[in-house]
Amino acid sequence: MRIILLGAPGSGKGTQSQRLIERCHIPQVSTGDLLRAAVANGTELGRKAKPVMDAGQLVSDDIMLGVIRERLSEPDVGRGFVLDGFPRNLAQARALDELLAQLGQPLDTVVVLEVDQAELVRRISGRRTCRRCDRVFNVFTSPPAPGETCPANGGPHELFQRPDDKESTVEKRLRVYEEKTRPLVDFYAARGILRKLPAEGDVDAVAARLQSVLKKKG
Repeated sequence: MRIILLGAPGSGKGTQSQRLIERCHIPQVSTGDLLRAAVANGTELGRKAKPVMDAGQLVSDDIMLGVIRERLSEPDVGRGFVLDGFPRNLAQARALDELLAQLGQPLDTVVVLEVDQAELVRRISGRRTCRRCDRVFNVFTSPPAPGETCPANGGPHELFQRPDDKESTVEKRLRVYEEKTRPLVDFYAARGILRKLPAEGDVDAVAARLQSVLKKKG
C-alpha cells in the first residue's frame, strides 16, 4: 500500500501517518526527517541542503527527489509506504510520478484530510516538538501519554514550540498551502486515486474513518 496524505498544516497528517505505519507495518517517509538525517550524516545531498535549511529557505526539488529516491530504494518499503510532506506543488507531484514509475512503485491512494481553518489555527498553535527525539505532539489533540518517557534520554519529553508553529505565522503557512499545495487535490482527483476525509474530531475517530476509506479503495 503506497499512500500520500495531503492536507493543510495542522490537519493531522503526521498523527495519522503514525497510526498507519503502526497498523499496516509500512514505513513513514517524511521529507523533513530525511533532510535532517542527511544533514546530520553529512551525505552529499545533506551538504547541499544544509545552507539552504540554515537560511530558512525551501530546499530545491532536485534535492528533495534525491533524498526520496534514496529512501524508496531501501528494502523496508517493499510492502508500501506513507509519504508525508511531499509533494508540495504540481511540479513536485509530476516529478514524483516519474520517480515512482522508474522504481515500479506507483501510488495506490492519495487521501486529503479536510479541516476547518479555525480548527487548523488552534491545532498548529498547540503543536510541540521534543527537543531530544524530534517527535511531534499536540497539547490539544495528542499530548504525551501519562508517564511516557523520551527514548533519547529515558526522561520526560522536553517539549518546545517551533517558530513556524506560532500563531503569528500560521495564516501565512495556510495561504502558502492554498496557493501551492491545494491544486494537488485536483491533480490526483483527475487520476482517480484521491479520497477526501473529514479530519475533525477525536484522533481515534479520524483514524477509523481513514481505515474505512483505505478499505473501500482496496
